[in-house]
Amino acid sequence: MAEKKGMDVSNGKDVERETLTTRQGRPVTDNQNIRTIGDRGPATLENYDFIEKISHFDREEVPERIVHARGSGAFGYFETYGKVGDDPVEKFTRAKVFSGAGKRTPLMVRFSTVAGSKDSPETERDPRGFAIKMYTEDGNWDLVGNNLKIFFIRDAMKFPDMIHAFKADPVSNVPNPQRMFDFVSRSPEATHMITFVFSPWGIPATYRHMQGSGVNTYKWVDEKGEAVLVKYHWEPKSGIRNLTQEEASAIQAKNVGHATQDLYEAIERGDYPEWELFVQIMEDGYHPELDFDPLDDTKLWPEDKFPWLPVGRMVLDRNPVNFHAEIEQAAFGTGVLVDGMDFSDDKMLQGRTFSYSDTQRYRVGANYLKLPVNAPKAPVRTNQHRGQMDIHNPKEFGDNPHINYEPSMKGGLREASEEEPPQHRPTYNAAAMSAPIDRPNNYGQAGDTYRSFEDWERDELIENLSGALAVCDKRIQDAMIGHFTHADKDYGRRVKEGIEKKMKEMEEKKMEDKVLGRDASKSKYGQGSLAENEATEDAVKKSHEADPY
Repeated sequence: MAEKKGMDVSNGKDVERETLTTRQGRPVTDNQNIRTIGDRGPATLENYDFIEKISHFDREEVPERIVHARGSGAFGYFETYGKVGDDPVEKFTRAKVFSGAGKRTPLMVRFSTVAGSKDSPETERDPRGFAIKMYTEDGNWDLVGNNLKIFFIRDAMKFPDMIHAFKADPVSNVPNPQRMFDFVSRSPEATHMITFVFSPWGIPATYRHMQGSGVNTYKWVDEKGEAVLVKYHWEPKSGIRNLTQEEASAIQAKNVGHATQDLYEAIERGDYPEWELFVQIMEDGYHPELDFDPLDDTKLWPEDKFPWLPVGRMVLDRNPVNFHAEIEQAAFGTGVLVDGMDFSDDKMLQGRTFSYSDTQRYRVGANYLKLPVNAPKAPVRTNQHRGQMDIHNPKEFGDNPHINYEPSMKGGLREASEEEPPQHRPTYNAAAMSAPIDRPNNYGQAGDTYRSFEDWERDELIENLSGALAVCDKRIQDAMIGHFTHADKDYGRRVKEGIEKKMKEMEEKKMEDKVLGRDASKSKYGQGSLAENEATEDAVKKSHEADPY
């Protein structure tokens, strides 16, 4: 391709630059002006360069994720220790990604907030997504979790309703904490998660300084096909740092994307973020000695009974070259496992396993796994083909490209033997039903977590809950106070007193405040939180009037 010499305005030197082309490869001679009849006449239909450019621009965004829309990410590697604590990893799993001390597996990570839109602030009070895609020798493994180790609900049936309640009002499009608490007040299993989210743990300082967790319970499978339950935990080597609401609000006033910037700049300067991976292991079964169901994702497994065992470390050492291609189009699924891993009967995991990959088929397309960021490094041979943007490799068909089905006498692909290695085959003897678990224990661990907080963390928790609940219907307030009281009497008492104090302050402010300007009237609190309502009023009260022009 011909090259043109251009001036590099940064240093005043001539540099060789490649010629701009259309997407078909034709050089573009004028990228400044559309084609018209005369210099100010009507545009012509055969404005091909312009039509191609603007029509692609009109389509350059894929639909944002319904959850985890605001995110960032990077690339690096996982280095296995080859052990689980002091035991060889093969004692528990035949997954090759964990075998062979010192072996490195390439990976990419996407961090995110949960409920906010694509351009929402990274200082929002919200769980943070912590999703990892490892390109293992046996295919891709996705570990899709959050920074917090538990979740709001334990049954996937409730997930769409939960997310609807956590997002903005469908009529006004105004975020309203009453919607969230209305849902949570009727979902007592959320008490534990609410305790974390409204404490400083609800606003991690940066992505580099937060924990990660698989949240759900998975299984590890050994060479015999026998399985144990497992939970995954990522611990940041740089330490854990959280923000108070006041600190987060001050940061948000200056930068709504501080966590993305922090991650990118840390890697650019060679300060590579690192996490150590730990697992907790439990024999598969009912475990009657526990006062909770080990498959319940609203619960923590106690460390004294199920210790954290180190298995490897993750280092992020490369930033994306193109954010949209490598981060925005990165697609994860909880069903993306490799040999040596399996699903538990965790109800949220079962629901997520369909939902996550189905979302990517809608959002990015049926062939989303063909994109470089999503494609496994291991060989792919499949009879799944066609659809938009199909780039099927003939080698995927095996020895006979005419045979795109299985089974066949004439060739094509064949099934792997189920006996090499033995598959994990759990057995069941129970009636099919729609029913809750029999050990909900909705409040025990919530109380333990409240009591484990430092004094300043409890103070921050009460302050945040009181402010959010003060704008809620009294029925919701009473229900939430009841949940917190069940968890810990002091917890419930302090939230009750905090709400009463905030409501008194609101009433006093209503009596004092007048809205200035042409639309002068009594101040009125609306749909948002206390801080959001005050900011809405301040836009009028503290603004500067101007004459028309």
